[in-house]
Amino acid sequence: MADIDQFVEDGSLDDYVESSLPHDDTNEGFYFTEVACIRASTKKVLCCHFSTDGKLLASAGHEKRTVLWNLDTLKLKSFLEEHQFLITDVRFSPNSTRLATSSFDRTVKIWDADNPNFSFRTFIGHSASVMSLDFHPNNENLICSCDGDGEIRYWSFSQAICTRIFQGGLSQVRFQPRIGRFLAAAAENVVSIFDVESEVCVHSLQGHTKPVHSLCWDQTGNFLATVSEDSVRVWTFCSGSDGQCVHELICNGNNFHSCVFHPRYQSLLVIGLYQSLELWNMAENKSMTIPAHDGLIAALAVSPATGMVASASHDKCVKLWK
Repeated sequence: MADIDQFVEDGSLDDYVESSLPHDDTNEGFYFTEVACIRASTKKVLCCHFSTDGKLLASAGHEKRTVLWNLDTLKLKSFLEEHQFLITDVRFSPNSTRLATSSFDRTVKIWDADNPNFSFRTFIGHSASVMSLDFHPNNENLICSCDGDGEIRYWSFSQAICTRIFQGGLSQVRFQPRIGRFLAAAAENVVSIFDVESEVCVHSLQGHTKPVHSLCWDQTGNFLATVSEDSVRVWTFCSGSDGQCVHELICNGNNFHSCVFHPRYQSLLVIGLYQSLELWNMAENKSMTIPAHDGLIAALAVSPATGMVASASHDKCVKLWK
């Protein structure tokens, strides 16, 4: 990381904020380095997520169980074991120890991290493998999931029932943070932006030539990054410019797979590839490659509370970066 100070030059992000992505006011002392490596599984890890307070990390994948880690001690807290097939996604509920998992067994399960011996909700109804899920940021009663047939379902936590079904999500779904007005859903090479209340598609984000593997919102909910194997695109949802692509990074060689906005410098996007992380400074349109894993980096997660980034890989490890 000897070149990191040149990568994020003094003032470059400040100059950029007037026209585009938000960030912290200073970038002095910026660094990005591995702080821990956790042997998370005996099989491929596909997903990970931090609790809101940053004290817990959940990871899961081919081993069919979710592992909870205590980040104060970097020790195992508990296993969540009920799914019959591999786990595709794990998400903590905002401001809660509640978390949800989705699986190839066509179910969504809800767990309490403080009482992990069994799930206390199982949502059944998908006719194909459930590929992704998310909690609404303001309405903890609303959970969304999508399956391999492109079906999106809304679930009521309190009633334990499916409340709405519509089409448009195949690989990943993510609610807009903070505001919660939009739901972003990736299907093939198109990302649909749905109005959460009406389920109407209000924007169709087109431009990727390959299927979109991953998407992520920035903390403000004003920007969305979408990742396919050959490109990363960033779209704006600021007032009056909804759905416009403001940045694009073309892959040269290694395939892109996952992404997350840096928790401290929102003009930096962290991108997961095979064995490496790419730090993309959108202000300068410069990128830096960091060796990271021995396999594909399937998922990334960020903790605004601690400034930590987690990377989950097919090499069976989860790494923490800061």
